[in-house]
Amino acid sequence: MKTNSKHLGLVTKKFNEFFLVDLKNQENFGNIKRFLCKVKKSINFRDQLIYVGDQVVIDNIDLKSKRAVITSLKKRKNLLLRPSVANISNIYIIFSVDEPELNLSQVNRFLISAESMGAEVSLVLTKCDLISDKRRFSLINKFQEWGYQAITLNLQKSINFKNLLVELNKKECSIFMGPSGVGKTTLLNMIIPGLQNSTAQVSKKINRGKNTTRNVELFALSNQSYIVDTPGFNMQSPEVDIRLLPNLYSEIYKQIFHDGIRCKFRDCLHLNDEGCNLNKSFERYSFYKEMIESSKTHYYQNQED
Repeated sequence: MKTNSKHLGLVTKKFNEFFLVDLKNQENFGNIKRFLCKVKKSINFRDQLIYVGDQVVIDNIDLKSKRAVITSLKKRKNLLLRPSVANISNIYIIFSVDEPELNLSQVNRFLISAESMGAEVSLVLTKCDLISDKRRFSLINKFQEWGYQAITLNLQKSINFKNLLVELNKKECSIFMGPSGVGKTTLLNMIIPGLQNSTAQVSKKINRGKNTTRNVELFALSNQSYIVDTPGFNMQSPEVDIRLLPNLYSEIYKQIFHDGIRCKFRDCLHLNDEGCNLNKSFERYSFYKEMIESSKTHYYQNQED
């Protein structure tokens, strides 16, 4: 049985020129939700590639073979290039508190990179059984000052795991990001029944884990909620307009937009600028300065090229 009616779908997996597409509304097809699709040959998406997470319109649906054709691509909200995933609504930055040891500068870079995508950003701390309660509460308070309500997990005992799972089921499309060896794969295996991605021990030589996941794929947590299973990857350096970088730090954003502080010049970068009135006593200011200086260097190098 074939139908020529058009339906909105979500790309959940991509391999070669084929795509697995889940219908956003499957009422008309009973229990059939997923179709194997190819892009219509006569369609040119202006040289755009289709990524996992993209919303597409499918047509020429064959219910017997569960095949269909992608006829158009909807405008995406955002795009993460490595791993390649579109339309992320929630980013969960995953870090272990020990083994490997927590690196605050690295945590900050991940958070700012995530914030630059315009998604909702959360921080998850794993392996909390390796530290004392005093240390755990100290970290919770620290990251609260950074602007994040850190979720603390013990992956062996699943403390707070159920609350995280309830939260994920309310999100549209979530992704875990973080360095290797912090428990991302273990956490995904707990969230997605039957996934069973392999995990690897933290390397004693380099004090970080080995990448074990290989393919990018969306897994449904509910009818409207998905989570991304991603391959191991290195963090992308955030390429953010230097003028927008202050807005990605909650400590600076709060002072400007909530407390109403005003610097002498509108384009103040809050370094040694004349007439800067920013209170620079917050912990992450040193990280902010480093990112501004790095962005300046990168900008001028590109101008010279």
